[in-house]
Amino acid sequence: MTDNTTAASRRLTVLSGQIANASPEPSAQLAGLSHSTSLGIERASTSGYSLPNRTVPTSSYERIHGQVSRSPAVWRKIEVVAKEQLQEVIYEKAVGEGIAKIAINRPEKRNAFTPRTVLEMSWCFADARDDPKVGAIILTGTGTQAFCSGGDQTVRGKGGYVGEDNVPRLNVLDLQVQIRRLPKPVVAMVAGFAVGGGHILHMICDLTIAADNAVFGQTGPKVGSFDAGYGSTHMARLIGQKKAREMWFLSRMYNAQQALDMGLINTVVPLERLEEETVIWCREMLRNSPTALRVLKAAMNADEDGQAGIQELGGNATLLFYHSEEGDEGRQAYVERRAPDFSRFPRLP
Repeated sequence: MTDNTTAASRRLTVLSGQIANASPEPSAQLAGLSHSTSLGIERASTSGYSLPNRTVPTSSYERIHGQVSRSPAVWRKIEVVAKEQLQEVIYEKAVGEGIAKIAINRPEKRNAFTPRTVLEMSWCFADARDDPKVGAIILTGTGTQAFCSGGDQTVRGKGGYVGEDNVPRLNVLDLQVQIRRLPKPVVAMVAGFAVGGGHILHMICDLTIAADNAVFGQTGPKVGSFDAGYGSTHMARLIGQKKAREMWFLSRMYNAQQALDMGLINTVVPLERLEEETVIWCREMLRNSPTALRVLKAAMNADEDGQAGIQELGGNATLLFYHSEEGDEGRQAYVERRAPDFSRFPRLP
């Protein structure tokens, strides 16, 4: 027997001993489980699968960083925003977590919005943007029957939706832009109807998590209305020109699975697990670099938003540069009334 053969045999012997002493693979452990238990494991979240009395991580990332908590969020209600008492919106922040939740609170109207509703949502989004502890925002509607059914047709006037000041407005368009330019992920949590202007709101959000009772569609042409802005162009980007024209021209309704199949939403979960899953997604994002998420959102929007999108992306680049030593050298030199020394900063390829 050659030396090489002897060495190889020794390695095989050591390896065989290690395998014999190791824990069985998850597949072997699963073999002894009942069909119902294994089926539940197959349907478990990607954060790992559950075994009796323990959870097995499914990736090296989870072994290092741990699994995302599935515990319910504890919400703290904020009743006054921008020195105004909220009347048509519920605003909450998760205790000890960087998650804010904005809920349209008009369930008797299937969460249709008025100018006041939109104004309150705008105040809440501004507060969440300015709060450095908040890293993800949930937009939803109260109850299980509707996320939002669009503008309240009972307050629609000749030139828009009429508020307490008797001025007709389409201020939801400003809200759409505000959500697009907000440098933090916004997640639509949809139960029930997301139709009309409410459908556009969920599309404007960065992610959409839908309950299995969700219904999606555009109703504008049926009530003499349309959205020729994001409601049309962004939809075409999401689901394609043909499907977008179908949705608008025919004004049909689509269930959650159909919406998922066409790429309109991200996932579908049972209604009773809707908030749990949405919070998990937010927690996963909160583990990631906030600057990376900020710039990625701006970059994806810039493709659609023209010069305004490029301005947003450019502003994020400026923010990053202001945090660099090179940027600080220019500022410091100006304050100290001396010529800046940029020679120590490499001009990389």
